[in-house]
Amino acid sequence: MKRTTLSLIAGTAALAAVTGFATLTQPAAPGAGTAATAAGVLPVERSSLLCPAPSTSDLAETTYTSFTPVTKGTGSDGTAELRPATAGKNAAAGGADDKKKTPAKPVLTPKAPGTPASGDTTGGGSPALMGTAQGKFAPGWTLQETTQVAAGTGRGLLGVTCTAPDTDFWFPGVSTAADRTDYLHLTNPDDSAAVADIELYGKDGAIATTVGEDITVPAESSVPILLSTLTGEKQDDLTVHVNVRSGRVGAAVQALDDKLGGDWLAASTDPAGSLVVPGIPKDATAVRLVAFTAADADADLKVQLASPSGLITPAGKETLHVKAGMTTAVDLGDVTRGEAGSLVLTPTDQSVPVVAAVRIVRGKGDKQESAYLPASGPVGTRASVVANTAKGTTLSLTAPSGAAKVKVTASAGSEGGTAASQTYTIRPGTTQDVQLPVPAGLKGTYALTVEPLTATPVYASRTLTASVDGLPGFTVQTLPADRGTVAVPRTEEDLTVLQK
Repeated sequence: MKRTTLSLIAGTAALAAVTGFATLTQPAAPGAGTAATAAGVLPVERSSLLCPAPSTSDLAETTYTSFTPVTKGTGSDGTAELRPATAGKNAAAGGADDKKKTPAKPVLTPKAPGTPASGDTTGGGSPALMGTAQGKFAPGWTLQETTQVAAGTGRGLLGVTCTAPDTDFWFPGVSTAADRTDYLHLTNPDDSAAVADIELYGKDGAIATTVGEDITVPAESSVPILLSTLTGEKQDDLTVHVNVRSGRVGAAVQALDDKLGGDWLAASTDPAGSLVVPGIPKDATAVRLVAFTAADADADLKVQLASPSGLITPAGKETLHVKAGMTTAVDLGDVTRGEAGSLVLTPTDQSVPVVAAVRIVRGKGDKQESAYLPASGPVGTRASVVANTAKGTTLSLTAPSGAAKVKVTASAGSEGGTAASQTYTIRPGTTQDVQLPVPAGLKGTYALTVEPLTATPVYASRTLTASVDGLPGFTVQTLPADRGTVAVPRTEEDLTVLQK
């Protein structure tokens, strides 16, 4: 049982306690007064986000961007703050303590919901950050870390959406190959230590690790773990599973390549029989799909590309066979062929839960750069993404199972500008790179908020591009639901509980 489930049970019990002698009303059957018994939906009052340490390079230039969309029902009070986590040791390698220097935390002071705020740091000493938003800043709070590294291993544009703490993470697409330096960053926001197990799965199944169990992440600390120190095996394609047995953490993988640059790999959405990897850049020159199943049965997946004209099957890559407990990878080449595209993975027969991600390469020769895109959940009611620029942003929307209408709002700029919005229709089984509504008089960066207007599931991703010392840098982030609201069970007073 996940911590979110436990929290819901505890929250329901607490709600019953504070409302006096109350009973939770059972949901009515469809058509039998459902509206009268529907749960209320209220904005969340507190959000926590965790950002990993951005880089060890002295050439790193990092920007943090914070945004909260305007949400009905919030009060007038609220705060949002970032504070540095204590830098811990490389738990796997037993390396030296990273507390060499702790620079001042980024100056990031949110002005008000609807307007992004940003702060900068430079160099390789910036710590991981722990963020907390309360009151009006909490619902849908989004925080991004974007780093430019001009040279060296992993040079290019790196970006990651700071994540909420959790207890279970899957990362298909990591590597222990000689030309890769992949770090798993675990950040603990709580005032007691967290304990995690790290499992590696390769092409032949589970890989024995030297110190993968009982890894302690001290209170309010962040620990980087060099994955190549967990095992002597050198494999190009691995899946990492992080299982937090005590406490909770934020987790992300920084995947750095000697020749192809690097980026952050966010966790895949929870294992499922069908997956969507939304918004592969249309100018991708190489796409590598990595999938894994922890189930006892093999998974056979149909591989399709949701293109601007509909669902198509890549020639010669129609299906993917994923053996139970093993990581499988396949090169899809320039699968998008100059058009917007999203991968849609569905079972050919029985449904077996899988996780998946793709590695994307843009450019040619010594001007190549790479990024990672995991399978994502749908946008849901609303999702936001920040740090967008006037010319370097592409938003991809896909609706694999049916037509959808989507409202996209571009916020005011971090340094000035007026918000703008536009509505789009996405045809069934297609992906569209939409023409964005850039804020009038834009100064600084802006946020994009995506709100589906129909019940059809919509998936989205955002690509940022920028020239980094002459290199075509890019990074891609998905837009899963922002969980800005919470359903509150309907209660009724029941005095019969006082009668014996």
